[in-house]
Amino acid sequence: MKRDWSCVFVSGVFLFCLLILCSMSCPISVWSGEPAYKQGVNIFIETGVDQPDRVPTWYAPMVAKPYAPVFEMLATKGTQGRYYPYTYAVTLKDIVKYHGHDCEGLSHAAASARVAFDILFPDGIVDRSVLWGITGPSPCWSDTVAFLTGARIQYGNLGFFKDKKYGHALILYREDTGVAALATWKHGIDNIPGEPVVLPGKITWKPQVNRDEVINLKDVVKKADGKQTPYQVDLMRYYQWKHVNDVFSRPLEDSYQSTIIENFKWVDWVDPKKMISNPHQRTDTRLKNDPYRKRPVSLE
Repeated sequence: MKRDWSCVFVSGVFLFCLLILCSMSCPISVWSGEPAYKQGVNIFIETGVDQPDRVPTWYAPMVAKPYAPVFEMLATKGTQGRYYPYTYAVTLKDIVKYHGHDCEGLSHAAASARVAFDILFPDGIVDRSVLWGITGPSPCWSDTVAFLTGARIQYGNLGFFKDKKYGHALILYREDTGVAALATWKHGIDNIPGEPVVLPGKITWKPQVNRDEVINLKDVVKKADGKQTPYQVDLMRYYQWKHVNDVFSRPLEDSYQSTIIENFKWVDWVDPKKMISNPHQRTDTRLKNDPYRKRPVSLE
C-alpha cells in the first residue's frame, strides 16, 4: 500500500505547531494534569519519621508556638536519584538558618506557603520536584520559597511578580497537576506602609500589637534616611517579635489566606525582565520515577 507522505508531513507540522502554541501559553509540558505519584497506590512514603526542630532559640523563638508552620518535605536521592521513601521535617528554624537571620517577613512567607501547600498537597507531603514559585522582591519571601520548593532562577521556575502590589504574597505552582495557589496574609495583620492586601480575607481576632502603630513606626524609620533613633529601631524589632509570636498562637487560617488561580499561566504573572533567557535544565529530579531492579541484586 502506497503511503501519502504529504498527509504525514502536514499532520506532523500541525502537531508541531500545536505543541509550540501550548508551550507559549503554559510554563510546562502540555501533558500536565496527573500527579507525579499517588501516595498509597504506586508509591508508599512514610511521614512523621523525622521530628521537626521546635526547640526555641534566640534566633527562632516562634518555633515553639502551637501553630508555627511545619512542613513534611519529599525530595530525591542525590543528583540523579529516585524519590526518597520518607519525608523530612522543616520548621522556621531551618528556614532562618538558610536565610541568615530571623525576621517578620520570613515568618509571614512561611505561613503563607503553608496555607498554599494545604491546597496543592492535600496529603500533606510537599514534593519539591514539581514546584514553581513567584514572590515579591523581598529576600525574606524569595528565600523562603526557594528553600521550600527547590525552585531557582537558573532553572526558570522561580520568578518575581510583574505587579508590585503582590510584594507580600506568593504563588506556588504544581507543574504535574497544573494547580497554582496564591497566598498572603489577611487584612489586620498586614503592617507594611502603602501596600494593599491582595485577597479579601480579614482577621476576626484582636492582635496584641496595634497594626496602625506599627505601620506609622515603619513609615517613620523608612523615611528617616539614617536619622532614626536607636529606640525606634529597637521598638520596631520588639513589635515584630511580639506580633509573630501572637499570630502563631492561633491557627494559621485565622491570619492567612490562599486561593486557586484558575487558568494559571506563568507569563501572566511573572516579570520577564527578572528572568534569565536561557535557563539551565534541572537534573536532580530527572530519574525520580525510574523503575527499580526486578531483584535486589541484579545486573539489569
